[in-house]
Amino acid sequence: MKKVDTNQWYYSDKVKEHFFKPKNFIVREPKKGEFDAEGQVGNLMCGDIMKMWIKVAPKTEKIKALKWRTWGCATAIASTSVFSVMVTEKGGMKLEDALKITPNEIAARLGGMPPRKFHCSVLAHLAFRDAVKNYREKI
Repeated sequence: MKKVDTNQWYYSDKVKEHFFKPKNFIVREPKKGEFDAEGQVGNLMCGDIMKMWIKVAPKTEKIKALKWRTWGCATAIASTSVFSVMVTEKGGMKLEDALKITPNEIAARLGGMPPRKFHCSVLAHLAFRDAVKNYREKI
């Protein structure tokens, strides 16, 4: 098998970083009660599926943890990874503030992406919205 030269990369260094060393990724299925809610979206056209789990501080509605799994391309994985960092850094964002993050902001944080891959940032955004919807249905 031919070794891939990761120095020749079409995407930004940030996409490369989050693809090869994803942040907040969870390998196993979460234990019951480990998270407060989950969300999932998929795009059958491209085959990307994103699943997110969130843990929320009930009094402040700050995101204490966000874990995820994505089945898809490098930009799908990178988009979900960088989004998880955006909402959990600096002690976690409030749900309302995190819901205001746009796919454009996700793409910008990654240093941009080709237009044909922009839908990956949209999927990360939508998976989170689905998790928040699930959270609110439970409280």
